[in-house]
Amino acid sequence: MNLSSISAASKGRSLFFRIGIILVLLILAVFLSFQLSPWPSAMLIRYAFNKGGIKMNKELEKHVPPGVTAVMDLHYDPADKDALLDLYYPSSLKDPGKQVPLIVWFHGGGLISGDKGQVGNYCRILASKGYAVASVDYTIAPEGKFPTPIRQGNQALGYLKANANKYPINASKIFLAGDSGGSMIAAQVANLISDSGYADTLGIRPSIDRSLLAGMLLYCGIYDISHLNFSGNFGDFLRTVLWSYGGRKDFRNHPTLHTASVLNYVTAGFPPSFISAGNEDPLLSQSLGLARKLAALQVQVDTVFYPSSFQPGLPHEYQFNLDIAPGRQVLDRSLIFMKDILSEEGRGN
Repeated sequence: MNLSSISAASKGRSLFFRIGIILVLLILAVFLSFQLSPWPSAMLIRYAFNKGGIKMNKELEKHVPPGVTAVMDLHYDPADKDALLDLYYPSSLKDPGKQVPLIVWFHGGGLISGDKGQVGNYCRILASKGYAVASVDYTIAPEGKFPTPIRQGNQALGYLKANANKYPINASKIFLAGDSGGSMIAAQVANLISDSGYADTLGIRPSIDRSLLAGMLLYCGIYDISHLNFSGNFGDFLRTVLWSYGGRKDFRNHPTLHTASVLNYVTAGFPPSFISAGNEDPLLSQSLGLARKLAALQVQVDTVFYPSSFQPGLPHEYQFNLDIAPGRQVLDRSLIFMKDILSEEGRGN
């Protein structure tokens, strides 16, 4: 072997060694980034969840009837770039004096993804049944920490009440609704309006009076973060969510995040509630627990839960799949629940 060959081989080994060192350092940097911040995991989850949310909304298009007016991007807090909502209502309501009950929907996405548009078609479907429906954006985590979405949800209600005369909104008959993380937000907003002690604990002044809340539609939410199953891949997801939302990795020792466990704070003043989750939803026990707690407090509760043996199994967010009978059934039951609540209020007046 001549000197030039030896030199080339040496340079090749040196280059290979340097590349190896760089790869090790990159792998270490990626590993540390996932350990030191929730951002990398949260962004991966957000990407996947947003794809799913967009797909779900697209699949609902065929179920949307004509005759729904949409007013997009109403700014419920001009000082907050994230404080936008979309409003839907039947196009037949041309008479400005005609008002219909209002459903205020908080989108899901595990508190770290999603937006108001991803539930737009479901809101259109609800509006076609004779309701005004507001789909509310809020600041998702890690950008927005607890209790920012609760403050924003409360502000959205104040805005809708103040501007009800511009739209066919009956602001004295409001249903708060949400799916997944949005259900968690809706329940907390309802509870701060219903219980002054909880409002004081959160440091948020209610924007509307409790008498304006007619009821709740709560789908597949989290209501008690102290009783979550952190095993397996879903546990990893929950840890990312709570780290992102609370702002600290040791979320169990967070000074205030425990107040997000609304199940521990609800009282007999909580609004009548419709609650549902699929039989294969990993968060099913959360909905069951809230339903039991409200029933024990003698709050009016209607539920749709399927037996564990029901097949095919119903996953998280099954209610948005109107191509299957259970999805259509839970929509029908939700509408019946609201109609019954409004009828009872009518008889009481």
